[in-house]
Amino acid sequence: MHSKDQISHDDYQKTADWLMSRTKHRPQVSIICGSGLGMLADSLECQDQFSYSDIPGFPQSTVQGHAGRLVFGELKGKSCVCMQGRFHMYEGHSLLKTTFPIRVFKLMGVQTLIVTNAAGSVADHLHPGDIMIIKDHINFPGLVGLNPLHGPNDERFGPRFPAMSGCYNRELRSLAHEISKQLDIAGLVQEGVYAMVGGPNFETIAEARMLHRMGVDAVGMSTVPEVVVASHCGLQVFGLSLITNKVVKSYDDSDCVNHDGVLEVGRLRSQTVQQLVTEVISRMEINNNIDRMSNAV
Repeated sequence: MHSKDQISHDDYQKTADWLMSRTKHRPQVSIICGSGLGMLADSLECQDQFSYSDIPGFPQSTVQGHAGRLVFGELKGKSCVCMQGRFHMYEGHSLLKTTFPIRVFKLMGVQTLIVTNAAGSVADHLHPGDIMIIKDHINFPGLVGLNPLHGPNDERFGPRFPAMSGCYNRELRSLAHEISKQLDIAGLVQEGVYAMVGGPNFETIAEARMLHRMGVDAVGMSTVPEVVVASHCGLQVFGLSLITNKVVKSYDDSDCVNHDGVLEVGRLRSQTVQQLVTEVISRMEINNNIDRMSNAV
C-alpha cells in the first residue's frame, strides 16, 4: 500500500522550484494552521498567496475551517510561509501526501515548523479555550504501521531511523511560557502530551478512558505526521493545541462534541493564539547562513 504512493526527491524539488519562481520570499519559518486558526496568516505582510489547487503536487484540503491556501509573507522581520488548511489522513490522502509540504518547505530553506491544531481535552485540568504547548506526542497510526517515513529512505532528507525523543524544541517551549507571562495569558497556557487518532469520528467513551489512563492530555486527528517528517529532515518544531472541547469520559455525560463547536472556540481564541505565535516567531533565533537544500543537493 505504500510503494505505489512513493514521491521522489525530484517531485518535491519541482514544487519548491515552482513556488520559488513565483514569490520573492525565502521562508525561514513555516506555520500550519489548525481548524479555525487560519487567521494566523492574516498578520503576514507583503503577501503572496497560492491556492493549493494551483500548486504542483499539493493535495486539496476538504475540511470546513481550512481555506486551502499557501501564504508567503513577512512577520516581525522573518520570512514565513503559512498553510491555511492542512491535509488529513481521514480525507483519503496517503501520509506521504499529507506531509508533502514539509519536505517542500525544507527545500525552500525553512528551518522551523510551527504546528497548531484544535484538540479535545483528555486531561481534567485542561478546559475549552486553554492553549496547550505540545511537549510530546503519541502516534497511534504510527504504532500500527501507518507512518509517513515508510518506504525507501532518502538520506538527503534524513536518516533511516530518526529519533523522536525531544522532537518538540525545548527552547521554543520555554520561550512560549515566558511570552505567555508577559502577555498575561499564563493562566491559559500549559504543557502536555498530544495524541493523534485517525478520525474522522470523535472518540468513544472507552477510547477516551484509555487515553486518559495512558497519560494523554489532548487528542486530535492531525499534526503528528507533519512533525515526524519535519524532525526527520532536521527542522526544529514548536506545537500548540487550542483546546476546543472536553472529551467525554463518562457514560453519564450527555455532552456531544461537534465540529461547529470546535470552530467557534477557534474563533473566540484566535487573537490570543495569533499573539503568542507572533511573539515566538519574533524572538526565535534564525541562522541566516544555512544554504537552501534546493541549491545544495
